[in-house]
Amino acid sequence: MDVLVVVLILVVVALIVVLVLRGRAANRAKTAEPQAPAKPQDPLADHQGVTDIRTVRAGDMIDYGDQLYFVRGSLRLTEGGFTWSEHFLDDTRGDRVWVSVEEDPDLEVMFWRETDQVTEPGGKTMEVGGVTYTKDEDGTARYTSEGTTTVAEKGSVEYVDYEGPEGRGLSFERFDGGKWEAGLGESIALPALRVYPAGSDRT
Repeated sequence: MDVLVVVLILVVVALIVVLVLRGRAANRAKTAEPQAPAKPQDPLADHQGVTDIRTVRAGDMIDYGDQLYFVRGSLRLTEGGFTWSEHFLDDTRGDRVWVSVEEDPDLEVMFWRETDQVTEPGGKTMEVGGVTYTKDEDGTARYTSEGTTTVAEKGSVEYVDYEGPEGRGLSFERFDGGKWEAGLGESIALPALRVYPAGSDRT
């Protein structure tokens, strides 16, 4: 009788060992199974873009002239009761431009590129690259900076703006008493650009 009990105990132990080994082997097999990589997602799939550039902020993208620009930072400017914005754009090839957005009273959007053909504002008219520009306005505004803009977080900026033919512009800005910076601009028709907001809260 004692021998039978011992045999039964050995059989039960053997069954337990077999079950444990099978469980470990199954776990190893599951662990060894390769995980399928996540499928690439289209970051612009949720919306087709918008044309209301007044909502632009750092992190957004702007598609203009068959070129996609990333919005690096923004300046919010005020003078009296008037407000406008300037946005610093950069593309993957290192093309850096500014886009200004203002309502006076109609919405006006202009792309600006820095120029070294002139260093400071002149008289009522200035000629740059064979184009004659006429002085339009000047003043001093307060600004706040968001994201990357190369200027301080807050401060003041002096400006002198000139108008040229066919929607062209010549602008001078001097931040916080520094040196004058000159830019040549061109007016943009709103249907020619698309804005892709970075956040899902804006469509």
